Amino acid sequence: MRLRLIRDDGVVLIVRATKKLRDRIGPPDLRGDERSTTVLGEWYATRFGWRPDVLLLVNEATLLPVLLPLAPAATALSRAADHIAAAMATHGASDAIIAAELEQMLTHRIGTTANRSVVGIMNEFNHLADAYRDRDMQSNLDELAARLASTPCSPLHRTHISPDRAFTALVHAIPR
Repeated sequence: MRLRLIRDDGVVLIVRATKKLRDRIGPPDLRGDERSTTVLGEWYATRFGWRPDVLLLVNEATLLPVLLPLAPAATALSRAADHIAAAMATHGASDAIIAAELEQMLTHRIGTTANRSVVGIMNEFNHLADAYRDRDMQSNLDELAARLASTPCSPLHRTHISPDRAFTALVHAIPR
């Protein structure tokens, strides 16, 4: 387990959570002037009411999905950074980019959802995950997230088609 220090120097990950998730993790604490300092930008989050509950994070810029167990809900967003880093590695991000992103995720703030398109994609991922899970009960959350990442998404239809391709393009555009 990695020790993380709490800091308040403007370095912050913004997670825009649905009400269904905020009921479990706590109220919004996002200040009006705060912006995400991560290269990937803001993440949207909801929970799947499975047994056990699962947290779905979706990156606003690329629509890359990340899944992890919600329990314990109080630490879910703190644990999310490691899962995001693992998904970044799976999709080809360099160690340097992942380390820089993790540095920016030391502090997180919860906000309300603001992009209906991303909320719609989360709903679609929920339906697809239910269908994939029913067919293959043995798949783990990382495999399921990778499968969702290859799904064509309408907000990406004029550019990269699917979240995995959008993420790869974003990572390759980052100056090294």
